[in-house]
Parts: sequence; structure tokens; C-alpha cells
Amino acid sequence: MRRSDREQSLEFSLELIDRCKHGTVAFATEDGAPYCIPLSLVRAGDKLYFHCAKQGHKTDLLHRDGRVCVTFVGADDPAFVAPAMYTTYFQSVVVMGRAAEVTDTKEKADALRALCRKLTPHDLGESLERAIEKSMSATAVWCISMDQITGKAKLKK
Repeated sequence: MRRSDREQSLEFSLELIDRCKHGTVAFATEDGAPYCIPLSLVRAGDKLYFHCAKQGHKTDLLHRDGRVCVTFVGADDPAFVAPAMYTTYFQSVVVMGRAAEVTDTKEKADALRALCRKLTPHDLGESLERAIEKSMSATAVWCISMDQITGKAKLKK
């Protein structure tokens, strides 16, 4: 990282990942072009999980090459600093890893449960379990290994 004074700790990075409801996942297309889409992600230990349809462009790319890059953005606050400086205070994390489709039923259900709990502000009780059970056969869940995690921030002093 060129600006080592902005590098953040692993603890900072994991907290930001946990706080963000979405991350942008970058894939490589067949011809090497980038393909980036925002996804709802949840962290469980040293892995990230997301869900999607079982078929489509994203899953085709992942089956061909599981390498991904995920970007999370926390704060993004432009500011004018007197007497004549414009800057942006920001927080971001970049994760490099590999995605693999989750085939284990328990791991898949646990990931869906964790996603719902992260994104839903209240307890859904038994309706959550019914929704997971209903969606298991129609939904794909993917796991991303977090092989490299880089946190960066410019914080207000």
C-alpha cells in the first residue's frame, strides 16, 4: 500500500465488513474484463457468504474462475478543510479470495440464516426457518475465502 499511514488493522477491517450490508464483488469475464456487482454479504469467521440464483452470468463466471475481489466502503465523507483544501474522509476494505459453491446443507442453511440476521433488524422467529427451508432448493450459496484483507482509511483528526 502506497499510503502506509492509512493502512488499518485486521480488527478494523473485520468490523467494517461486519457493519456493511453490501460489498461490491469483482469477477473476471472470459476475456479478462472486470464484472462488478453489489451483493449482500455476511462474514462467518474467515469466510464471506452470499446467495444468488443457481444459474446466470455470475455463477457461470464463478464456475469458470473462482477468483474474486470484494470491496466494502464504510465512511465516505467529502470535506472542505480550511483554509483551502478539499479532501474525503473514508473507510474501505478490499478482500482477495476464491469463491466456491456451498454444497453442504447445514453450511448453506447457516449462511442463509446469518445473512437474514444481518440484514433484518428484528427477530423473525420461526418464519425465518420456514423461509430458509423453502429457498434451499432454489437458491445457491457461495463461500469466499478471505485470503488477503486490506483495510484503509483517512479518519478525521
